[in-house]
Amino acid sequence: MTTTDLAHPDHSAPEPGSASAAARPAVDRRGVAGSGLARPGRGIAALLAGAASNQTGAAVAAHAFPALGPVGVVAVRQLVAAVVLLAVARPPLRRLTAAQWGPSLALAAVFAVMNLALYAAIERIGLGLAVTLEFLGPLTIALLAARGRREGLLAAAAALGVYVLVLPGPSSDLIGIGLGLVAATAWAGYILVNQVAGRRLPGLQAPAVASLVSATAYLPVLVWLGLDGRLWGWPLLLAVVAGLLSSAVPYAADLTALRHLPAQFFGTLSSVQPVFAAGAGLLILGERLSAHEWLGIALIVAANVVVTCRPGRAARRDRRAVGGA
Repeated sequence: MTTTDLAHPDHSAPEPGSASAAARPAVDRRGVAGSGLARPGRGIAALLAGAASNQTGAAVAAHAFPALGPVGVVAVRQLVAAVVLLAVARPPLRRLTAAQWGPSLALAAVFAVMNLALYAAIERIGLGLAVTLEFLGPLTIALLAARGRREGLLAAAAALGVYVLVLPGPSSDLIGIGLGLVAATAWAGYILVNQVAGRRLPGLQAPAVASLVSATAYLPVLVWLGLDGRLWGWPLLLAVVAGLLSSAVPYAADLTALRHLPAQFFGTLSSVQPVFAAGAGLLILGERLSAHEWLGIALIVAANVVVTCRPGRAARRDRRAVGGA
């Protein structure tokens, strides 16, 4: 699942690709970031490692699809994510209030839909295309949060990128494209729900609770696969490895990255996700993208880079932080 801080870098809880507010450095009265940002090289390395791990995990998961199907791989992944996050965050489940359970349950639904839609899209249209389409979710949120003529042009560029990427025609897999867009919608929903969940539960507690609920919902799938004799051996190992690479490693990597990088730069650099997905698809799955597909990816990534690098955005955010200090 890499979810990022791409669109709203001020939200608190992480995604399958984002980190908590506790990881963000404080801003002092001079508006200068804390000492953690003095090591950008470490932050960049962590972010790139997390992105590479996330997409490698997705490629590994694809090898388990023939035996377990996307829904089976997602079920295993959610279970792995729940075990890892519960061990790290240790949320007080018996003491959670209704106000805390609400966004956590919504986040669980988003996790379940987002991961299943993405993996089903990967099975039909390939890793690079599916991840690029999913990337439209946070990009759309970023564009909507910054209304203006420039954002309208960027939205048009992103739309052109999608058209060039898929070049719809009689032979297009419209179901696969639709699943990719469902994953994008779910990722956008994740960002919005996460803002609320992050305010009501500290650190990683909200995604830990959400992963537990989502994994519980997928338990019947695991039971069915076990009774059918498919939940064993190599496919199960691949699904577990995919869960670790796409959940545990990105969580830790993004937490580290946001200790050493400004959130704005974190969002911009997260644009490597579709490129890494295309690379993992080529190296692990043997998927080769055509020239128009690479061009479409480039247009979408470029739109994200520009929208997350709006002049004055970081300065305004720092002034707000200083004013509230």
